[in-house]
Amino acid sequence: MPGAHRNGDSRFCGATTTVTGQSTVSVDDKLWAVDGDKNSHGAGFLIPVVGHTVFIEDKKIIVAIGDTATADNLHHLPALAAPQGFSSTVSAY
Repeated sequence: MPGAHRNGDSRFCGATTTVTGQSTVSVDDKLWAVDGDKNSHGAGFLIPVVGHTVFIEDKKIIVAIGDTATADNLHHLPALAAPQGFSSTVSAY
């Protein structure tokens, strides 16, 4: 099962996720990433692919590895902007 991807967790391009899409659910003291959150390189908006049944504040959650992202402002393609880091204690699906 894929782990919860959170604020400050790494992306394959070396960026980190910046959670701005929700403010209520934390995993290991970090906000859980949701659909549309960007990364520290700018843009790289997260896209849920793996599951579509768990929501936080009406937005689909993000897990790593399996979900993806749009290209970021440093022109890292979606595969490189995708979530990499995750919680070792919480998973979904």
